[in-house]
Amino acid sequence: MIKIQNADEVENDFFAPRSFTGSSETVQAVIENVKKYGDKALHDYCRKFDVSDPVSFEIPAGELEAAASGMEQEKPDIYKSIVYSHDLALRFALRQKESFDDFEIELEPGLFTGQKTIPVEHAGVYVPAGRFPLVSTVIMTVTPAVAAGVEDIVLCTPPRVHPDDKAAAQESGAEIPGDPFEGGKPYADEGIMAAAYICGVKHVYACGGSQAVAAMAFGTETIPAVDVIVGPGNKFVAAAKKEVYGTVGIDMLAGPTEVFIIADSSANPRWVAADLLAQAEHDVVAQPVLAVSDRALAEKVAAEIEKQLAVLPTRATAEASIRNCGRIIITESLEQAAEFANRKAPEHLELAMEEGAERDRVQALVHNYGSLFIGHSSAEVFGDYAAGLNHTLPTSGSARFTGGLSVRCFLKTVTTLRTVPGAAGVRKSAEAAGHLGDAEGLAAHAHAARIRL
Repeated sequence: MIKIQNADEVENDFFAPRSFTGSSETVQAVIENVKKYGDKALHDYCRKFDVSDPVSFEIPAGELEAAASGMEQEKPDIYKSIVYSHDLALRFALRQKESFDDFEIELEPGLFTGQKTIPVEHAGVYVPAGRFPLVSTVIMTVTPAVAAGVEDIVLCTPPRVHPDDKAAAQESGAEIPGDPFEGGKPYADEGIMAAAYICGVKHVYACGGSQAVAAMAFGTETIPAVDVIVGPGNKFVAAAKKEVYGTVGIDMLAGPTEVFIIADSSANPRWVAADLLAQAEHDVVAQPVLAVSDRALAEKVAAEIEKQLAVLPTRATAEASIRNCGRIIITESLEQAAEFANRKAPEHLELAMEEGAERDRVQALVHNYGSLFIGHSSAEVFGDYAAGLNHTLPTSGSARFTGGLSVRCFLKTVTTLRTVPGAAGVRKSAEAAGHLGDAEGLAAHAHAARIRL
């Protein structure tokens, strides 16, 4: 049963950031090996961790197209859903890009300052493929890069045994992590390859883990170096992104998923329970939280969670998450629930409330979240898959200072200065710069300003 507690019983630790990055020493060793030995190191790590160590890493474009064609024929509903999700995400990201406008303004006579927004040239995308190959992550990471205008997008994802090599792999008893099939054709999860083709990715590499992050950051004989690396992964991938930041840009350091639901008495217990379990099934340390001032509703939701868990195929993971990390908080008011949400700064925040003044008031109060879902029908899972929003969002309290992955992660905002010689504003700036150079003891600065007077 999920934990139910009163607001005054909530521990301070509940609001503290949760850290789940891997060993920095282990990841540093991986990065150094990839920097030094390139593709050879990647093959070494394939043999150590993966089910396949292909003869080369880049998956031919024809394989991507074949995966998409096969999905369209054999799984048309999934194919159409990916196309639909990609279309929504692209339209949303293109609108986001419009908000980063270029301008030039004359601040003083003859003193023109400006802003330009320029896409990065090379972007790297990491897509996990563990227990749940994240097809939707391809859409969420690639699409904003495309909308930003990035010319070169590469995607790395863990290797799989190629269908042509299946018989040989089974005969040799390989195809398990740490005992891979060696020397086969490069291949990856077919859903990920199909989504990559649909989203327009030209270069996909069968390479996973922290070694893939290192490869994209520094480049190898096969995998090119990029300017920005985005995408989720396990704790070692997160640690690798942290280590290479500065050499490349990154989107964020994402931890286990979390949802915080504020519900009023009009909320449907079945819907609320379903939304909590949708996050819980991700990971045993996912954190599903409900804040409600109605104890009767809290108890109904708790009972409904048990009922839905009983028939959930992913029960083992979801149940562990509910028991270890989940909770229902009985607040004194919905305003207090909003206060708790702001302190928690959750990845996903739902307002399971009836439309009206009360919901408007709570919506105005909350300001720390990765993405906000307003009203009973606005399921968080829509944001995960098909609503145009990006599902790569800040976790562990980082929504206090950043938003989620968006087109801005692939854009640089740079500034310009243009002056008219002898103009009043230019003379004024030169005089001010001279005095400030004097104040800081930087004589050459002061001279470079005054020489123009």
